[in-house]
Amino acid sequence: MKCGIVGLPNVGKSTLFNCLSNAKAQSANYPFCTIEPNVGTVSVPDPRLNKLEKLVVPERVLPAVVEIVDIAGLVKGASKGEGLGNQFLANIRETNAIIHVLRCFQNENITHVEGTIDPVRDKEIIDIELQLKDLDTIEKKIEKSKKAAKAGNKEDQLIVSVLDKLKSFMEEGNNAREFETDEISFPVISDLQLLTFKPILYVCNVDEKSAKSGNEYVEKVKEKVKNENAQVLVLAAQIEADISELETYEERQVFLEELGLDEPGVNRLIRQAYQLLNLQTYFTAGVKEVRAWTIQKGWTAPQAAGVIHSDFEKGFIRAEVIAYEDFIKYGSEQKVKEAGKLSVEGKEYIVKDGDVMHFRFNV
Repeated sequence: MKCGIVGLPNVGKSTLFNCLSNAKAQSANYPFCTIEPNVGTVSVPDPRLNKLEKLVVPERVLPAVVEIVDIAGLVKGASKGEGLGNQFLANIRETNAIIHVLRCFQNENITHVEGTIDPVRDKEIIDIELQLKDLDTIEKKIEKSKKAAKAGNKEDQLIVSVLDKLKSFMEEGNNAREFETDEISFPVISDLQLLTFKPILYVCNVDEKSAKSGNEYVEKVKEKVKNENAQVLVLAAQIEADISELETYEERQVFLEELGLDEPGVNRLIRQAYQLLNLQTYFTAGVKEVRAWTIQKGWTAPQAAGVIHSDFEKGFIRAEVIAYEDFIKYGSEQKVKEAGKLSVEGKEYIVKDGDVMHFRFNV
C-alpha cells in the first residue's frame, strides 16, 4: 500500500520525505528537483509493539510498514503535459492515498513557484489539474459505455447514469471524493481509479513558531477542506529535518520538549497515513520474533494469515486469538490461557486491531 506525497514545487515535499524515510531524496531550492519518484519504506510507530517486546523478550522486533512515494512538484497545465505533468499524474494514479503538502510559512530565501504564499490557491491549482485529468477519464468511460448502453446493456446504462452526474458535479470545481455515493455508484466510480477520489491528508508545512498551534494559513486551509472528508495535519518540515539528524532518542526528546511538542510530527503523519489507507495491525508474539502485520480493516482470519504466507491462508484450520489488552494485563500467553482469555476462531472471524494471533494450518 502506497501513499503519494504531492504538492507544488518548493513546498517541502522532499524535506518531509527525507524525514519519513532513510532514503535521502534530493531537495533543493528550485522546481523539478525531484523527477523520478522516490520510494521509502516507513515504519509505523506503535507503542503496543514496545510493550509486547518487554513482556516476550524476543530475538527481534519488526514493526508494520507503509510505502511513501515522493512525487515531483505539479504545476499549472500538468493535465495537458506541462512540467512533465503526464508522468507525475501517472505516478499519483499508482498510489492508494495522497498526502498533499501545502506551504504555510513565509521565507524570502525559499522561492515559491507562484511568487506569493497562499496555500488555498496552491491547493486549488493542484485540484484543477487532477480534476481535469479525472474528467478526461470519465468522458472516455462514458463514450465507451454509451455504445453498449444503446444496445440495451443495463450495466452500461447504469455506468452512464452515474458518471453523467459525477461529471456535472466535478465540472463545478469539486473533487470526486466529495461526491455522495451509495452501494450502486461507489463501485462504478472506484473502478476508474480517479485521482480526486483517493483518500487525502493535507499537511500544512509551517515555520517553527507555528508548529504547535498553527497559523492563519492553516485556518484558511481547514475552512477550505471542511466539506471534503479529508484530514489536516500541521507540522514544520524543517524542525522534522533537524530532529531526524539527532542521533539519540534522548536528544530528540529534549529538542521536542524545548518546542513544547509531545512527539515528532512525522510520527503523527505516518499513523494518519496508515489510517488513510484503511489499514490496521495484528501481532504475532514469540521468543524468535514479535512482529506487527499490516492488513485491511474488515479482513478475516484466513486473509490475515495469508499476509504471513499464502500457505497459511490456503490450509487455514483455526486462529488462536488474544486481545492485546489481555496479553498486557496477564503478561504471557500461558497466563492468558489460564485465565480463559484465549479464544479459538474459525474462517469467519473478523480480525480486530491489536489482536495477538497464532495460526494453525495444514497444507
